[in-house]
This record gives sequence, structure tokens and C-alpha cells, in this order.
Amino acid sequence: MTALPKGFVEYKRREFCNDVKCSRQLELNAEQEGSPGYEKIREKCKTACLYTTYQFHHWLIQKEFLIIKPCKT
Repeated sequence: MTALPKGFVEYKRREFCNDVKCSRQLELNAEQEGSPGYEKIREKCKTACLYTTYQFHHWLIQKEFLIIKPCKT
């Protein structure tokens, strides 16, 4: 993994879900990671997310996230 340029932070897992206070994320936060209840809710997230890619991308833009790619030399 390449180090991030100075002054940048990486997107943290579920940052969007927690920020928009997704109801499923709130349920996940109440469960212990890896428990059967957690995995059941997690499966719903994987297959039937309550938000769209459009909403996620606009959230990224609003929060000033960048998608970067190293150039090939």
C-alpha cells in the first residue's frame, strides 16, 4: 500500500454509513462485530444497501474526498 500524501486522510470503513446515520448502521453499532446478529445485518448491507451509489458519491464530494491513482512511470 502506498503512503498517502501529507495532509490527506483515508476514507474509514463505514464513515458514510455512520455520518448519514443509516438505520442499519445504527443496528450494526449495537451488535458485537462477528456475532450472528451483526452478520445478519451485515448481509443486508451487502445485498440491499439503503443508499444509492449516487448518494454515496455526492457525500464523498461534499466531504472533499478525492479518488487518486498513482501514475505509471
